[in-house]
Amino acid sequence: MKSLAVKNLKGKPVRTAVLILLSALLTAAVFGASVIVSSLRTGLGSLENRLGADIMVVPYEATTQKKFENIVLQGATGYFYMDNKRAEQVMQTEGIKQASAQYFLASTSSSCCSVAVQIIGFDPETDFTITPWVKKSYGSQLKKYDVVVGNDLNAFVGDSIQFFGVECHVAAKLERTGTSFDTAAFTNTETIKELINTSVVKKMNSVGDVDPDNAVSCLMINVAEGYTPEQVVNDINLHVKKVKAIRSEELISGVSQSLDGVCEVIGIMIAAVWLLGLVILILAFTMSINERRKEFAVLRVIGASRAGLAGIVLKEACLSCLLGSVVGAGIGLLVIIPFNGFIEQLMGLPFLLPGAGELVKYILAALALSVISGALAAAVSALRVSRIDTGVILRGDN
Repeated sequence: MKSLAVKNLKGKPVRTAVLILLSALLTAAVFGASVIVSSLRTGLGSLENRLGADIMVVPYEATTQKKFENIVLQGATGYFYMDNKRAEQVMQTEGIKQASAQYFLASTSSSCCSVAVQIIGFDPETDFTITPWVKKSYGSQLKKYDVVVGNDLNAFVGDSIQFFGVECHVAAKLERTGTSFDTAAFTNTETIKELINTSVVKKMNSVGDVDPDNAVSCLMINVAEGYTPEQVVNDINLHVKKVKAIRSEELISGVSQSLDGVCEVIGIMIAAVWLLGLVILILAFTMSINERRKEFAVLRVIGASRAGLAGIVLKEACLSCLLGSVVGAGIGLLVIIPFNGFIEQLMGLPFLLPGAGELVKYILAALALSVISGALAAAVSALRVSRIDTGVILRGDN
């Protein structure tokens, strides 16, 4: 019966192509949407790991910038500064276990990029957020003019790149995060201070005459045992003027809520597409069975059982849906993998593709769903086939 099912599919190429196309579209939609949801959740996890601090303290004016959250959370281009006196006041707050300063600077262009690059400076001696990430790719200490670049930046280990006319050396390339940090550059305190000073001298810094030796962009803080982030945040905001202390959870909560909303919408769309695809497949198989009533009647006359006829229909459905689902999964991969950067920009959320193992799992799940959907749709038609009245059909009394 299997060979007969294959011959039937080959004998009706148009009908088979339609079934394969329907299955391919169903699989591509379900697989693509599932991978997008997974990538968003993986991206959020990457963002949480990257932040790595309980509290962030920034100049109050920075919080009024439209891109503030994107700058501190995802590495979008931008910069702001507060003087060291305020940073020192913050450091005197009770309940601080760890604290480290970071410096932000946006380069309008560089030898490696056609777009603006966010440069982030950190102190290797005190840093606890960037250093663990950098150590995965570079185990040595960064020297002056050494930079570590994001995964998507068009620069590689050993390259020389310029920022504001200062030539820097690419020491390492980081793992992908699914955020704008993938197009950022990281360096130590000594190098970032010189870059900031050069940008001021060349009048390419919109902040004005900022002194990098007496300013920082933000403080990353972890609280000591026995204290809560809320307590330390309230203490800083109450006693230190012109700064804003923010719990990391508050920053991420906005992204998390947006992500949950997007994932919920995508989940509803997946269910709607699956139900619509199932209905269309049922209609397609029903129409096919109606056209083939005499064919099945002849098979009954030459000895085919009712169960055998139903089996032919189910096998045709499973084979066509399996082939279609393979095509659909391939289409999904061809769309998502090359254009994942565009999808990330379109959604404006952290987006990090799952690993090869996870992708295989999603492909297998999509294949299974497509074949099961085809089998369910064909089961309705198979039931009708098993009830065919051979005599009535062959006499033409339809």
